[in-house]
Order: sequence, then structure tokens, then C-alpha cells
Amino acid sequence: MKLHFTVLSSLASLSLSSPVISNTLHFKGPFRVTSDSIHNIHIDFSDDSFEGEVRVAYGDCDMPVAYQMHHEVGSTYIRRDARPERLVWIVPEETTAQGCLHAYSGSVLIGRSSPIEISQPIRKRQKISEVAETSGPWFDGVAYMKSKNNSAAFVAQAKGKKIAIVGGGMSGLLTSLLLSSVGIEDWHIHESSQRIGGRIRTKYLANSTPEEYQYQEMGPMRFPVSVKYADTNETFDIEDHKMVFQLGATLNEMNKQDPKVAVKFIPWIQSSPNLPANSNGYRLPNGRIPSAAQIAANSSLRYHAAAASNPEAAEHASEEIEKFIGLTPELMRNVSRNVFQAHKEATEKGLFHWSEANYLRYTLGLDADTVDYVAGTSGGHMFGEWYDSVYFAATTWRTIDKGLESLPRAFLPLVKDKLTLGRAIDGLSYNNDTDKISITWRENPFGMTPESEEYDYAVVAVPFSKVRLWRMPKYSSLLSRAITTLNYQQSCKVALHYKTRFWEKLDPPIIGGCGATDIPGIGSVCYPAYAINSSWPGVILASYSSGTPARSLAALSDKDHVGLVQRAMIEVHGEVAAEQFTGFYDRQCWEVDKHQAGAWAAPNLGQEDLYLPAYYQTEFKTIFVGEHTSYTHAWIFSALDSAVRGTTQLLLDMGLVDEAKQVVEQWMGRWIHL
Repeated sequence: MKLHFTVLSSLASLSLSSPVISNTLHFKGPFRVTSDSIHNIHIDFSDDSFEGEVRVAYGDCDMPVAYQMHHEVGSTYIRRDARPERLVWIVPEETTAQGCLHAYSGSVLIGRSSPIEISQPIRKRQKISEVAETSGPWFDGVAYMKSKNNSAAFVAQAKGKKIAIVGGGMSGLLTSLLLSSVGIEDWHIHESSQRIGGRIRTKYLANSTPEEYQYQEMGPMRFPVSVKYADTNETFDIEDHKMVFQLGATLNEMNKQDPKVAVKFIPWIQSSPNLPANSNGYRLPNGRIPSAAQIAANSSLRYHAAAASNPEAAEHASEEIEKFIGLTPELMRNVSRNVFQAHKEATEKGLFHWSEANYLRYTLGLDADTVDYVAGTSGGHMFGEWYDSVYFAATTWRTIDKGLESLPRAFLPLVKDKLTLGRAIDGLSYNNDTDKISITWRENPFGMTPESEEYDYAVVAVPFSKVRLWRMPKYSSLLSRAITTLNYQQSCKVALHYKTRFWEKLDPPIIGGCGATDIPGIGSVCYPAYAINSSWPGVILASYSSGTPARSLAALSDKDHVGLVQRAMIEVHGEVAAEQFTGFYDRQCWEVDKHQAGAWAAPNLGQEDLYLPAYYQTEFKTIFVGEHTSYTHAWIFSALDSAVRGTTQLLLDMGLVDEAKQVVEQWMGRWIHL
């Protein structure tokens, strides 16, 4: 059945046709496409002398005149010395029948394609409209390309474009790998520190090597793999974090000639029965803090907060919050399957519109004292309750042998020749005449004129906590506000080095896992899950504190902070911790880290759903990636996910639709609609 095209001519003009005067332009495919999608049209020219305006239209294969087309694909000026090899076709949703592409130069038909079959999309992944509104945060490549000026999005650019990658953390590193995977090699990473890896920060204490197993993770530590639900005895993989394991496998394949940089995933122990636990100040007769198992066996030892002024109101408030969040076992299963669908459900439920405190105060009308007792004054949204609850409910975990530093270490052979360390970028400058973006930095902090280098595009993989101090182009109001005000969490960690792994010899022994204490400022205490019962010296992550307490800890000197933590270890383990302490330690307070200025993005109420769409527009040849631009925060997956989105966005900006599809299909971009 032929397409129903709008007839704009008189009946007399319908009898006329424009014959193919010259077979100048050849359409090489594809000749089968889907509606509501994007495709590259591959072309070549038989006439080397041809130069002029070319207009491409889609319509009936025997349509007599151009204005009877179904839709215009685009137009461009062809020069003899710069002939495009492919164009970009945004196939409208209503395109449902067979037709042809036609190329016109003026009124002359200079090329016609073979018949093209238009089919309805059948995708292995869900269509974007099924999991999000197109105006929402999910990246819809079709809508993105439709929003562009048609002529600007019509001609695919060459792969020789020069790309700046600002920031050598995981999102910047994966961006470089993705660009290389599709043949774009003119990229360069600029990193402010003397290492790559960003907030991955494995510390090998006492001048040890990775092979000596005396390390702790001062940044991310572990990856949730799967959750087993007792109510159904089913086990569900946590799908989004699989990208980390895919990255490890990819790097191993690329570095197979160099086993020293292999990435090997090993089990992580998240909990064990003899971990220290919060006992509300109670101590055992020997002075030690009770273990989780001892507290479980004696309910009187359990932590009990000071009584609320109005216990009945507090109990009611807790019940209402639990009901509103609605984190049922079935919902948790759905989150583990599809965090993107969960994000949509959370939006519809209003979890981004209310903090716990605001919901209790302004919806339920509870008094301020009860609200503060139950929910505090946190200004964050409630969606984090969903995905973090699922992640930390995981029954299977993995970490990386010899430290998470193995991930960036495996990247080093791939990026070392396109990497500048110790270069702290302090600005971006757009040149309207060249349509290019320059990065700027200063060798002399007091110098008024910065150093600079011009690029076709800049992919910025730096936390907004640092970017907000840069000089930048006049980005849109929404993006500028996101850069300026996005909230970041603070956290501090202290790792302590001991002569032996004495905790594994205690009675009862502590074998891996993360516990807690009631000692102010300590937070979590984590024991190494590697080299269990080995004869090596050992390292405990003796304090992991986040939120407001971490800000107070960051103000301490190293000596005072480490002293506080070592005293706590003696309370937990006894005098053996004093006897075994070597004096070696590492301390990391992320809020005062000069390369990060924050541990992870923690959007205040309203920031998450408001700002996310701003990251998915390229302004002044700049694309922002990083965990702060993703749906989840504080996880390596979030950084990797943002790199897939950002690279896809860049490739679409360049008209390289084939390459964008390759990235999406290979790298789990399940919710990117192309």
C-alpha cells in the first residue's frame, strides 16, 4: 500500500514528473529501517565535479515532484573537496509503508534509493516511552535529534574530531574506551591529580605492594551481585551493576598479553556474626564491645534510642513513612531487575517531591519535635531508600582482588599516551567563530593569562563540586544552577595497619564484614575479605563515617582523628589492638580532598528530577558525565552508566548514528532509545 502524501500541487502538476537527470548521488543503504528511530544513510557520488545544494526527501518511489514527499530528511551544501559519506535520517513514527529516498539539487533529481522497507520497532529492550516520559531524565536519542536544527543534524561528521576528556575517573576512562571502540582516536584525558581512577582510592599501607595484601579501600569497596528473597526463595541478579563486571572482562581481553593488570573479581563478605555492633554503651565484662551475635542472643543489649517526647506520635510517623515509601519485597525485586523503571515509579509516587521530614510535617501535619525525632532534618528525596535498600540487601557481593585500584590500573596501558596528569583545569571557553571549546589551566596560580587548548568537543567528567569554581560559557539557567548548587555528601575513612590479622584469631573470630559501634565518630568498621587467615600483616577500615559527623571529623588533625579511631579499636578488640598497631595509617576525608571536594552527589529535595534533563543537552560543545549525572549516586556503576549516555550523546551530535547504536548495544544502554 502506498503512503498517503500531502498533495500541494494542482492536478495539472501531478501529471508532470522530474526524471533522474543525472545519477550523481548513490544511496548505499540501509534499505530496511524502523519507524521512530535514527539511522545513518550511506551515500557516495559518481560525479567528482558536482558541487551544490542537496536536499534529501522520503516519499513514494515514483513520486513526480519533491513537494509530494512524505517528509524532508535534510539538506546540505556539497563541496568538491568535502563530500559526506553518510547522512542522518530521523525516521518519523508515522512512517509505516515502503518508499524511497530522493536527492534533489534544485529541481533536478540526482539520485533515488532502492525501495526501503519501514517496519515497526521490535526492540530487545523496552521502548523509552514505556519506562519514562520523553521530557524526563531518560536519554531519548530520537527526541534528542529531533530537537536539533535539521540541517545541523543531517551530515555525519568525520571521526577525526578532537575530543577533550576532562577528568580521569571511571566515567572519563570509560568514555575514552568507548570512543576508541568506534574508531575515534583523537581524544586526550586531562587529570588534575598524579593518578587516574578518581574516587577509587585503594591504599597499600606500610609501603606494601598489591601482592602483599595490606590494603584498604578509601573510596568504593564492593559490588552487589544478587539478592535472595526468603519469601519466595528466589534469587535475582542486580542488573545495573553488571556493567562493572563487563568492564573488567573487556579490560582483561584488551590486556591479555599483560596479566599484571588483570582485573579479578573475588567474593566480598558484607556481614558476619562476630562483627562489633551498637550496644548503646553496654560493654562486656572484659571491657570489649559486644558482637552482633551476642546482641542478637540478648535483646537487652540492643541499641535503643532515647524515648520520644510523644512515643505514640513517633510510632505513627514511622509507620506512615514506611507506608509511603512502600518498599515491599515485590518492589525490591523490581528495583533489582530494573532501576530505571523504579525511577519512573518513584517519580509517579512523588518520592522526589518529598523528604521524609517534609512529608511528615506538611502532609501529615505532625509536630516538629516528632518529625525531627523520626526523620531528622534531611533535605534529600526518598528514591535513594529504594535502590540503596536493594543494593544493601544483596546476599552475594564481589570486590576486586588486590584492590579496586586494579580497574584504573588496567586502563593505564590503554590511555598512558593520551593522558596528562597534574593538570587542574580551571575553565572552559567557547569560540563562536570556530564553534569549538577550549579548556584552560594555569601553570602559575598567580598568572592572569591561562594556558589553553582548543577542541571540537569537551566531555567533562569532573564533579560539580569542583566545576563550580571554573570560568565557563553562559550555559542555560538550569544547567548553571545544577553546577552551582548540586549537593554533595561528605565522608571520612581511616585505615589502620597491624602486625598480624589478629581479629581472625580472637575468640570468637571476626571473618570479614562491616560492623558498627556506639563510639562517636567511628561509624562502620570493615574487615578485609581477602587473604583470610593468611600470615600477612593486616589492615582494618577502622572508621567509615558519612554525613554530618564526617564534617566534624574532617576538622580534626590526622593525629587526633587516628588516635580516636585507634582507641576505638582497643575498645572493640581489647589490648591486642594496641600491641599489634604498627603506627601506619591512611586517612581520607572527601569533602576536603582538593580533587573531589565531596564523597558523592547527594541531591537535595527537588534537585534530582529537576536537574537530570539538563545534563542530556550539549551546550557550547560540552557534555557532562559522572555519577552526579546518573539516576543513582555513589556507585561505580553510576559513573559507567553516565559515560555510556555521554558518549552516545556525543556520537549523535556528530551524526555517527551507527557508532552510537554500537555503544548502546555493547554496553548495556538498555534504556537509550535510538
